Amino acid sequence: MSQQAGERDEVYREFAREVPEWFRDAKLGIFVHWGPYVVPAWAEPIGALGTVDDNEYWFTHNPYAEWYANTIRIDGSPAQQHQREAWGGADYDEFLDAWRAESFDADAFLGLVAATGARYIIPTSKHHDGVTLWDAPGTEGRNTVRRGPRRDLVGEFRDAAERHGVRFGVYYSGGLDWHFSGGPPIIDGIDASRPVDRAYADYAFDHVADLIEKYRPEILWGDIEWPDAGKPEGAKSMAELFRRFYAVRPEGVANDRWGETHWDFRTSEYEAGREHEAGVWENCRGIGFSFGHNQLEDESTSLDAAGAVRHFVDVVARGGNLLLNIGPTAAGEVTPVQRRTLEGLGAFNDAHGDAIFGSRPLDPAIARPGDAPWVRWTRTGDTAHAFIEADPGSLVTLDIDPSALDPSADVDVRDGAVVVTVGEQSVAGLVRVDLPLAR
Repeated sequence: MSQQAGERDEVYREFAREVPEWFRDAKLGIFVHWGPYVVPAWAEPIGALGTVDDNEYWFTHNPYAEWYANTIRIDGSPAQQHQREAWGGADYDEFLDAWRAESFDADAFLGLVAATGARYIIPTSKHHDGVTLWDAPGTEGRNTVRRGPRRDLVGEFRDAAERHGVRFGVYYSGGLDWHFSGGPPIIDGIDASRPVDRAYADYAFDHVADLIEKYRPEILWGDIEWPDAGKPEGAKSMAELFRRFYAVRPEGVANDRWGETHWDFRTSEYEAGREHEAGVWENCRGIGFSFGHNQLEDESTSLDAAGAVRHFVDVVARGGNLLLNIGPTAAGEVTPVQRRTLEGLGAFNDAHGDAIFGSRPLDPAIARPGDAPWVRWTRTGDTAHAFIEADPGSLVTLDIDPSALDPSADVDVRDGAVVVTVGEQSVAGLVRVDLPLAR
């Protein structure tokens, strides 16, 4: 859940630098949320983050299935009622033991990821429930190696990513750990509920240090915040973790949810945090309204292939990356709804990836986007690429300065405006028109 940083503290200014080009070029990453919450797999699909203004209503009816351990503790919540009726009010940790991941094949999973065109993958290593997907220090067996799947899932993701040529990162929730910190459920705001003490700061430090040492991730993706006691300079500080990370991965990148410390790129989530979509940034979202698998979601609450393509192109045209989530089932399978969307996105990228990956936004002094009809622009070299959503055969006037185009190009200019005829879609999504630019 989005809770971003503001200004860098002086201690962390040593890490400020130009963001590596590989991340700017990547455009598409795949998020993976997987934990004990996929056993009940239940949340109310009330809408996208950033579209519900009432915090108490949001948390009580939370559409994020990965927040199940919190939602079932809110008195009177539908999730609490469901937990009693479907599971007899079972302790949350019973879901860890019931989670088997018996059908999970990391290579098949990464094959699907690679086929989308994604350049990087970021699985959860620990979400807010505190369960780790590797044998993390200090967890006393509350992890997927000692219980439930009895597998090092972080390691399996990492190894398969390397085999498929996909860069590997890790998600870690440093801002919340309901098991470690205890306390009442979050009903209104997060900040008052997050653990900030030295004990938790050391615990989280040991986890992230272990992830860096064992798995050498190229992306550190934190969430919510970082415990306040671990922010000042010291042997077990966030600054020390960044030093270790960049020593192992000089071209690595970190997001902006490690508190007011350091970040290489900013993040938004669904419709929340849109004010951070400037400079180097990434939008994350699920195919549905939840990141974790939610049995209540179907086609009506999910992006289809065309919707995913449109969202992806919009993000890229505005200069961002998209981190699109897959929520595997408890068995480790990708649902048919999500698979169809991912395969459709992959087909689009197979056809048009040369105008997407490695592209940059087109200068608005040259051309502007439109919503009637829907048009977005990217640029590679001396070519402007228009992505258009309109009926085949229709005439579309593009908001582009004709004088910016190569004068030798065969372009239909009418009354000072560039007009194109929309062709047939070769794949689900959008139609592309390439226009050569003046040099």
